[in-house]
Amino acid sequence: MKTRRTLIAAGAVSLVGMGAALLNPTARNAPPAPVRRQGPEGIPNVQLKTHTGATVRFYDDLVHDKLVVINMMYANCNNTCPPMTQNLVQVQQLLGDRVGKDIFMYSITLKPEQDSAEDLAHYARLNRVQPGWLFLTGAPPDIERLRLALGYYDPDPVEDKADGRHVGMVRIGNDPFQRWGMAPALAAPQQIVSAIMHLDRKLPARPA
Repeated sequence: MKTRRTLIAAGAVSLVGMGAALLNPTARNAPPAPVRRQGPEGIPNVQLKTHTGATVRFYDDLVHDKLVVINMMYANCNNTCPPMTQNLVQVQQLLGDRVGKDIFMYSITLKPEQDSAEDLAHYARLNRVQPGWLFLTGAPPDIERLRLALGYYDPDPVEDKADGRHVGMVRIGNDPFQRWGMAPALAAPQQIVSAIMHLDRKLPARPA
């Protein structure tokens, strides 16, 4: 059985700085994979609550058949989270009305025991987040499962305990085509948009 790390390495695109390195360059020429109830890394279909008060299932309601942009944060973070969120606000502005229509942005709290839906709503208002971008909380064990499945972990157990280790990247996924990647959350907003557009590209039609 493949480990989660093996699946991430096989299915992800790592986008660092101003360049992009495809970990699986043959994937662009493969036929579309059938849609499954879980993403390529085994994303749990856990129940979450949005900052607007809605109850959702992560895969069924938020990821299935969508192009998604995901990061992790927490409301009382005073280091990387504020500039990262403001950077993603600029990304949302650049994407315009596509956000909430065919591109969906999600921020998942790393501290669900502290961040209620109301706390996240206050954080969203404070950062002038526009509709189409959801902030999410849930049961701590479910958030932990999501964190690991989405690749927000450090192989060193000591480093993995530091909250700040998990807020520096943005996970980008095209679920219908099983294409996943990452980009630095503090990269230029235009570069993050380029990474999103790269994952948005549809596979070329196969010859008859």
